[in-house]
Amino acid sequence: MSTHAATAPAALSSSETSVSSPAAKALGVGIAGIVLTILGLFVSGGKVIAFSWLTGVTFWTAIAIGMLMLVMIHHILDASWSVVLRRQFEHALSAFPWLALLFAPLVIVSLTGNHDLIWKWMNPDYILANGHTIGHDPLYVKKAAFLNLPMFIAMTALCFIVWIWLSARLRKASFAQDTDGDLKWTYMNRKTAAFGLALGAVTLTLASIYWVKSLDYHWFSTMFGVWFFADCVRGALSIGVLMLLWLYQRGDLKGILNTNHLHSAGMLVFAFTVFWGYITFSQYFLIWNANIPEETFWYNLREITKAGEPSQWKYVGMFLLFGHFLAPFLYLLSYKNKVVHSRIKPAVIWILFVILIDVIYNIAPAVKDYTTGEPKAFLGLGLLWTFTSVVGVGGIFFWSYFKSFPKTKLIPIRDPRITECLTHHE
Repeated sequence: MSTHAATAPAALSSSETSVSSPAAKALGVGIAGIVLTILGLFVSGGKVIAFSWLTGVTFWTAIAIGMLMLVMIHHILDASWSVVLRRQFEHALSAFPWLALLFAPLVIVSLTGNHDLIWKWMNPDYILANGHTIGHDPLYVKKAAFLNLPMFIAMTALCFIVWIWLSARLRKASFAQDTDGDLKWTYMNRKTAAFGLALGAVTLTLASIYWVKSLDYHWFSTMFGVWFFADCVRGALSIGVLMLLWLYQRGDLKGILNTNHLHSAGMLVFAFTVFWGYITFSQYFLIWNANIPEETFWYNLREITKAGEPSQWKYVGMFLLFGHFLAPFLYLLSYKNKVVHSRIKPAVIWILFVILIDVIYNIAPAVKDYTTGEPKAFLGLGLLWTFTSVVGVGGIFFWSYFKSFPKTKLIPIRDPRITECLTHHE
């Protein structure tokens, strides 16, 4: 306890340290990524760039959603160890308005005549492989009340409004408590979390269905929203660990962050690794066992070509099986791999990478080859533009985080659980 008391004041004052340089670098990287992606329009065309941009925005929005859900879970459970981590998430939640702005081009494109550039169901006159139009497709007719352009825009706007509103409430109460120490702010955040978790669950499910699942609107899955939630939380935890390590390396969290904090975060990463594996296996097993064409086609597109040969997407799927589940599962069994900085850092970077591949796996096969009608090969997608999109949106995400960073204390110094957090032990 005395060690923490002696070292904490210096670290607390570091919240006033200038972060203008990291903010400027993040903004520069973000703008460069966006500009390069726009230039890609002249190289690969609108469809490839649109799907790449959707991938980038979905990836970073998922991470922000995961942070929002974890902050609310922290409050509803009255957790102590995660108080320090929570503050970093609160800063990152400031990115939601910018993510909404970055998603806007996809909506604008859908409104300006290119209705079927991404989501083909937006154009009822789109001709399917069987020669019929989407407007005459019985499966679409059954879903038309849900899958239409006005509903898509309204639900997307609703999702961002809910996320921005919840984030603003949580940030306001947490930051205000640093000033006056009033317990009413703790109670306010608990109330926000009580109804916010339900709102978050509904909106993240709506977003995943509209943005990703509806790319193949024939497909049915009862597990899709939960799959998306698993990636959201794993991504958020991974970014959170990197934030803590960065702050420790800068000297801000020395005397505050200890191995037990990292161990708790690492155990959560491990738990959601298992959760993702369970959800993904359940989805595959249920569809395989039922063997209904309206469901199995989604995996068939990702496993075999029309000639019956294994496609590149099959190997991507196998990579996810081992890279997304088995490798981190085995690696994070070790205590040292969760608490030693040089060991946990590559683990969470790897998890972020495979989450991106998972998002690509769910989005990109909707880009069809014009000659064969099959999904474009993984290596023929123009992955460069996916990279620039992820970098561009990510740069804006971190710029928003760095902009928020100096607005309050480094840690929630007057949170009622702060002492327990600083003395956290297993």
